[in-house]
Amino acid sequence: MSIYSFTAATPANEQVPLDTYTGKVLIVANTASKCGLTPQYGDLQKLYDEYRERGLVVLGFPCNQFGGQEPGSSEEAAEFCQLNYGVSFPVYAKIDVNGPDADPLFQYLRQEQPGEGESDEIQWNFTKFLINRQGEVVARFEPRTAPDTMRQAIEQLL
Repeated sequence: MSIYSFTAATPANEQVPLDTYTGKVLIVANTASKCGLTPQYGDLQKLYDEYRERGLVVLGFPCNQFGGQEPGSSEEAAEFCQLNYGVSFPVYAKIDVNGPDADPLFQYLRQEQPGEGESDEIQWNFTKFLINRQGEVVARFEPRTAPDTMRQAIEQLL
């Protein structure tokens, strides 16, 4: 199994098979627009701008499970990213990342890279997963880890 086994819904509820990204290096992050970490959108966009020609794609998944910090619709979340941070990477529909309604993609990501502590649960917005060109989850970066610190790991995969 790999990340390519999953699909993601766009804000318009169109299903995108993640094998669309076969051969790319991916950063998959749960995001929120009303969070103290929201400026990471801009940092993720910088990484995308810098490395997309070499095969990096960032995928954002808005989530309202942490402090109600993504209260609007999927469309509002995507529009916020574009207007406030110039985000041009794909931002998908809102999802849950923990609990009984957790999106299957994030269940898989958590299983592959459980993170720190006894639970594999996502602790907060902007948990970032790094995926290699074969669709394997190779690293997990916790919310307070600045995207810029991921550069060395990204370059090794590119």
